[in-house]
Amino acid sequence: MSIAVQQVENSATLPRADLRLVAPEPLQETAQFLTRGTSAYKRASFALFLSGFSTFSLLYCVQPLMPIFARDFGVSPAASSLSLSLSTGFLAFAIFCAAAASEGFGRRSLMFVSLMGAALCTIACSLVPSWHQLLVIRALEGFLLGGVPAVAMTYLAEEIDPRGLGASMGLYIAGNAFGGMAGRVVTGAIAEYLSWRPALAAVGILGLLTAIGFMLLLPPSRNFVPRKGFNAGFHLKAWLGHMGNPALPLLFAIGFLAMGSFVTVYNYAGFRLVAEPFNLTQTELGLIFTAYLFGIAASWAAGGLGDRIGHFVVLPASVLIATAGAAVTLSSSLPLIILGIVLVTIGFFATHSVASALVGRLARDTKGHASSLYLLAYYLGSSIAGSLGGYFWLSDGWSAVVGFILFLLAGCLVAALCVARLASR
Repeated sequence: MSIAVQQVENSATLPRADLRLVAPEPLQETAQFLTRGTSAYKRASFALFLSGFSTFSLLYCVQPLMPIFARDFGVSPAASSLSLSLSTGFLAFAIFCAAAASEGFGRRSLMFVSLMGAALCTIACSLVPSWHQLLVIRALEGFLLGGVPAVAMTYLAEEIDPRGLGASMGLYIAGNAFGGMAGRVVTGAIAEYLSWRPALAAVGILGLLTAIGFMLLLPPSRNFVPRKGFNAGFHLKAWLGHMGNPALPLLFAIGFLAMGSFVTVYNYAGFRLVAEPFNLTQTELGLIFTAYLFGIAASWAAGGLGDRIGHFVVLPASVLIATAGAAVTLSSSLPLIILGIVLVTIGFFATHSVASALVGRLARDTKGHASSLYLLAYYLGSSIAGSLGGYFWLSDGWSAVVGFILFLLAGCLVAALCVARLASR
């Protein structure tokens, strides 16, 4: 029997929540869940896979271009990371707005509008003449993308049969991994043979196509009840209620620390690998991001494995895999560095997949607000740690960056063990 953690009372209304081990609740009679194996379940899972693909390809397509931005616009490595950090920072803020807006506007429509707007922003970035204009549009793009992650997680938690939630959440995270890989590989290859401008335009056009596919595939919500008007008190009470759950803030911390360490690896590995003694080309650097293929498999496998043997077993193990990978990147051997990046990728996506599923299971009500808090921490980790890593790079190169990453992952492991300990009580 899989482990479930339940609050004695409603987590969105009590300032403190008690956790205990219980058997999974029977399905609510009024809920019309999408059951694993049905056509509607497959359509919803693939549509959310596309939303994850589009979000991450649009968001992270600039990452392999950072050394080019530093050269073409005459900015430092830390400043070039703003092309990503501003997007993730504004995305983190927008998640709050999106969670509230989706209560009245609807999950499906909000995600579609967000994906289309972000794709158009990426195309606009390929046309701007100045660095500061590019940063402004990237910030707007991040704000628009805030309408996808929290709402997608909420849709899954509301519409998918809880017995298949881990697998569907894993597939959604796999879409994130595949999109992140595709965006980076495409921009890296095109930038080498043409320039970074057509590279961004190509990713933007791909984003438009995936947004249309998402809208055509995703079934309308069955269990979502629109909430009329905007009640600030309701939203504040829901957010504070989730912070009173002893397990959820630990999961939010895991999102911050795991994402911060992962983005720092990919932000500054490029600066190391295009320089002496490796001298990789943009295409070769882009191919490093095919490590995301392992993340795709890891996110899907971790979600299903968590459903079978327990999320609290898989979670700390995933963090340890990422930690081992970060240490391996200290090698001066290119194959070992690539191996280390692969291990970091596997560990990160497995961690994110399991933590995301746990947030959906532990939040007994107002799941969109719980998801928004998790993703606020997740993207703030990308924004804050991703930029801070640049100062470690400037101070003592890659060894200092890895020290920073290991510090973040140590905190992540402590939080994962604390969550498991709460569950065992």
